[in-house]
Amino acid sequence: MTRLNIFLKKIAALLMLIWLGSALLAHAQGPKVLVVTAHPDDETGFSVSLFKITHELKGIVDMAVMTDGGGGFADSQLGAMYYGLNLTDSLVARTHLPMIRKQEILDAAKIMGLRNIYFMEQPDDWYTLDPQPYISGKNWDIPFIEKRLDLILSERKYDFIITMLPHAGQHGHHKTAVLMALRAVQRFKGPNKPIIIAGSPMVANSKPVDFQMLEGFPETKIKPGSLSFFLNRAFRFKENDKVSYKIVADWVIAAYKSQGAIQENGIHKTDFELYRYFDINDDQGIARVKDLFDQLANSGFAAPK
Repeated sequence: MTRLNIFLKKIAALLMLIWLGSALLAHAQGPKVLVVTAHPDDETGFSVSLFKITHELKGIVDMAVMTDGGGGFADSQLGAMYYGLNLTDSLVARTHLPMIRKQEILDAAKIMGLRNIYFMEQPDDWYTLDPQPYISGKNWDIPFIEKRLDLILSERKYDFIITMLPHAGQHGHHKTAVLMALRAVQRFKGPNKPIIIAGSPMVANSKPVDFQMLEGFPETKIKPGSLSFFLNRAFRFKENDKVSYKIVADWVIAAYKSQGAIQENGIHKTDFELYRYFDINDDQGIARVKDLFDQLANSGFAAPK
């Protein structure tokens, strides 16, 4: 056997080892997830799932945030004292809150283990239930968001996308963020299209929000007959049942000192995170979502059966 043949065989063996190592690493890698929201703090409804994905499943989570957060000053009375700024004044808030809330979401992201946040920098103008001023392009730069989301999905190769549930009572910004994510999935070309699901918080002994589709937007339809998926934040573990994953949620909430109301509202009281399966997904993806939530239930401190 010539030296050249021996050399080529060694190279082939080395390439095979590299390929096998890459395959094993890919198999060991946890899920890759993109969360699409409207404002800094919207992700607090999913915070325990995101924490468990990154810390326990060793997955990757990124976030795309539509607005600059400048309009979130209605409940900033205590935040105004903390930051030494009159944040309840709209002019002061819109000047300073975009930077403050970026820092807050970066602090929250460290707790949840996020890799990156993509800021779309759209105006957080006012509260309305109507998504039309935004999805029409009147108040938001829709072509810019579409182009950026398309590039992110193409380059990052996510397994799952998580949005809020776009029910009728949601903020128009929330509804529009969901629509942007759904339409990005619809435009996605190539293999391994990400599965998109909608999350919402739920308190024990309450009924889930009744939702099939946001009127006028058929892409928001939930797949008929599909399962809902739950993550239990509230079960207790360790000595004397003193600890639960709600502590993680409170860590995340505490990052948002400019947003006083979330310390007291349903996000703090959330016992379950409920996820639903959009109809634009293939039926085959349901098993993958079920497997994800089975893994989450059994990872870390496993929930009771």
